[in-house]
Amino acid sequence: MKFIVKYFAEITIKSTPVRKQFVGQLARNIRTILKKLDPQVEVITKWDNIEVNTCIDNPKIQAQFIEKLTCTPGISSLLQVIEYPLGDIEAVLDFCKEHFAKQLINKTFCVRCKRSGKHPFTSVDIERQLGKLLMQTGLPKGVSLTHPAIEIKLEIRNQSVYLVEQTYKGIGGYPLASLDQVLVLMSGGYDSTVAAYQMIRRGLLSHFCFFNLGGRAHELGVMEVAHFLWEKYASSQRVMFISVPFERVLGEILTKIDNSQMGVILKRMMLRASTLLANRFELNALVTGESISQVSSQTLTNLTVIDQATDMLVLRPLITNHKEDIIATAEQIGTAEYAKHMPEYCGVISVNPTTRAKLDRVTKEEQSFDFALLEEAVRQAKWVTIDQIMDEIDKDIKVEQVTKVIAGQIVLDIRHPDQVEIQPLSIEAVEIKTIPFYAINQQFSKLDENRQYLLYCDKGVMSRLHAHHLLSEGHTNVRVYRP
Repeated sequence: MKFIVKYFAEITIKSTPVRKQFVGQLARNIRTILKKLDPQVEVITKWDNIEVNTCIDNPKIQAQFIEKLTCTPGISSLLQVIEYPLGDIEAVLDFCKEHFAKQLINKTFCVRCKRSGKHPFTSVDIERQLGKLLMQTGLPKGVSLTHPAIEIKLEIRNQSVYLVEQTYKGIGGYPLASLDQVLVLMSGGYDSTVAAYQMIRRGLLSHFCFFNLGGRAHELGVMEVAHFLWEKYASSQRVMFISVPFERVLGEILTKIDNSQMGVILKRMMLRASTLLANRFELNALVTGESISQVSSQTLTNLTVIDQATDMLVLRPLITNHKEDIIATAEQIGTAEYAKHMPEYCGVISVNPTTRAKLDRVTKEEQSFDFALLEEAVRQAKWVTIDQIMDEIDKDIKVEQVTKVIAGQIVLDIRHPDQVEIQPLSIEAVEIKTIPFYAINQQFSKLDENRQYLLYCDKGVMSRLHAHHLLSEGHTNVRVYRP
């Protein structure tokens, strides 16, 4: 199977040295991702595209190839092609007739040809003659240049002909790690996950920072969605997940700060802490999911006061986005279900939060704050590369994995309902219950505590996270099923 990778348009307008840098990084990223599926994959860099060749004929793995490539930053589109050696124009027409004729029965069509190199014919020659030949077969309904039922695409490059079987749209952007590194403040909701995606798509190597306000379930939920974002869009690089224990900082705010100023000051404390962490790891900027006036702390006045807590650049990719647009993007990229069911910990609830904070008032309030607690929180911050999250979790509570189900055990399929519908789990003589990952924590306590339960998901990440949480809650009758 052969794929032609088309570059994001902005890459093609760069100067030659910058273009080579971006293309080289994209090729390295593609190799890193695809070698996990096919160690023998061939990635060939060319001036205006990258060729990817694999001998894998397993349809499931081929589908994974396509998914990985279309979710890789830097790729505008992906062509699945069949390659033929170029002979004369008659040979080209014979290839196309053989490949497309049966698809055209009683359908309108058009021919689109792109050509590069020196040939005794033009792209228009190919389009006209191929269209004429296919019409002479008597199979097509007719030609339509504006709204064809079938669009025949082919590319002629020097001495090769590529017949395009399928075209897939990529996410565009710049290749990951071709630019700088940033620290994304993650709550796991719609806004922060979409902001993280926007940074990844733009080629910025994005690390995740979570401020734990006291909820272990929330922390596990954020780990889960951060791992999802990394695995789907950024697995060519290793990134960090940093968890900062912020309970005592929150407690200090609740006891020392005027109610109306709590939200703004909490955000300022988070910026101070994340700035220290970004400096420690030599990251270039901070990223938040804030949008103008979405909540009281995000008015322009309040954001101005919040930003003055740091001298580091704070990027807000969603600053003018409407909430409905943010939710629509989360649906598109796959984080909406995580956000919708993300456990919340509402530690700061102001009765009348200020929308017009004044810097002198805020700094006066902060004079009573014990900044040693903030420094201690940063010192106690834990970080792990996101591909090793499960290894880190297993250090405090061991999650047992089993490969077979024994009599009396029940398998809980915690995948998304859409996945369950497409690929239902079936195990002979085994009871299977379906409880989506976003409901398992609430519903598990309602199950028979005298039965043993095995959590199942495709890759074993969500099942281990939720099993870990249930074990930490005192449930001893849970394991992970990994056939």
